[in-house]
Amino acid sequence: MADSKQYIAVDLGAASGRVMLATLTAENLNLFEVHRFANSPLEQDGSIRWDFPKLMTEIKTGIGMAVKQSDGDVAGIGIDSWGVDFGLIDKNGSLIENPYHYRDSRTNGILEKAFKLMGKMDIYAHTGIQFMQINSVYQLLVMRLANSPSLARARNLIFTADLVAYHLCGKIFSEYTLASTSQLLDMKTGQWSRAVFDKLSLPLEIMPEIVQPCTVVGQLTNDLSGELGCDAIPVIAVGSHDTACAVVGVPVASNSNNWAYISSGTWSLMGLEIPKAIINDKTFEYEFTNEGGANNTIRLLKNLMGMWLVQECRREWLKQGDELSYGELTEMAQQSEPFVAKIDIDYHEFLAPGEMPAKINRYLKQTGQKTIDEKGQMIRAVLESLAFKYRWVLNKLEAIRGQEVKVLHIVGGGIQNELLCQFAANATGKEVITGPIEATACGNIIMQAKATGQIASLSQGRGIIRNSYPLKKYLPANQQTWDTEYKKNTW
Repeated sequence: MADSKQYIAVDLGAASGRVMLATLTAENLNLFEVHRFANSPLEQDGSIRWDFPKLMTEIKTGIGMAVKQSDGDVAGIGIDSWGVDFGLIDKNGSLIENPYHYRDSRTNGILEKAFKLMGKMDIYAHTGIQFMQINSVYQLLVMRLANSPSLARARNLIFTADLVAYHLCGKIFSEYTLASTSQLLDMKTGQWSRAVFDKLSLPLEIMPEIVQPCTVVGQLTNDLSGELGCDAIPVIAVGSHDTACAVVGVPVASNSNNWAYISSGTWSLMGLEIPKAIINDKTFEYEFTNEGGANNTIRLLKNLMGMWLVQECRREWLKQGDELSYGELTEMAQQSEPFVAKIDIDYHEFLAPGEMPAKINRYLKQTGQKTIDEKGQMIRAVLESLAFKYRWVLNKLEAIRGQEVKVLHIVGGGIQNELLCQFAANATGKEVITGPIEATACGNIIMQAKATGQIASLSQGRGIIRNSYPLKKYLPANQQTWDTEYKKNTW
């Protein structure tokens, strides 16, 4: 392995983004957050959209700051983001309009329309992806059915992280892991599904060439290099999907195959790293998704609503003047009575932002349960229900693969909620290992290092991560009580 190298990771989440400067050696990965910024959606013409010009301004500011704080020799820049959302590029290479936000209501009811054009099982047989109205295929279908002028003008469709890369280096491409979230990819071939595009009458000609993770796609344009005062730094397609990066950042030993992961944040992405897609009646019935992973792997997982309900409750209470931190809410939850309510955290009404406490109480009333007025009690009910959902998913994963999971690795910002981590151990009966918080940025850097030849394999990179960050272990407690409560409900 070569001596120390520096890299820049641009990590974009649905609520905030950050630019990280990393130094990687044979033994250690050191990450430094250079610039963090809010990534707030816009209300525009009755729709929820992303403020892409502002996003690019913040990203360029962060890259400029990272370059100044580096030793002057940056080996690469990698960008990762959330999935499914995209921008449309016109014949002049310009972004036609601000991209739509996946929580925009225009896709309400679109699944039923899609299934009339192409059967649900037929779509799944080709794509292997969980059915969610936010998926790119349904966003694109809505535009086609509405005769969108923007879609008519489009020459290229580019997903979020790759859209940022395009604005940095001028290259149009679609990175495999990010493309796989769209439900437009045939997961058996790794290419766009002609069957899906044909049956839904979607424009295949606007889809870019697919590139694999750990690919150097270009370098900063001359104009941008001049603006930032740096060399033409290579731009690297890492796993452009943030969960692909997060899974690379799971610090497992190279000989371990009895683990599952949760990338915990606004969403909880829970699954297994497997060698090839599993698309069968069981994965269809349980609505598991087969997304592309790094190093010729598949992420067999389920998207769960995650910390979104907690975030939205806190946001609503802040509006009402109750300025409670996440730590305070968690402490209140810890002191609250256990198992007073069971909530389907993926209930469809919880997807859209706003009025979450009222939505939760409406759900409780509809399901014959008592409503909750006390804030800590509501948070506890959400966290317990999320942990029970983890158990349900884990049970199904074990049945699908036919192998028991021994260890559950949880990475990402959600591990700061130690109560949820303990609940996850209690509910699943598994040893839970948490860390690192910055798994996504770690994975981003490791894939850049593989692309530049600094490391030989992702398992080598995972070893460096394991050596660089403290991990915390949670063992199951009160298992009989949790078992009894789980079995009272159909999850």
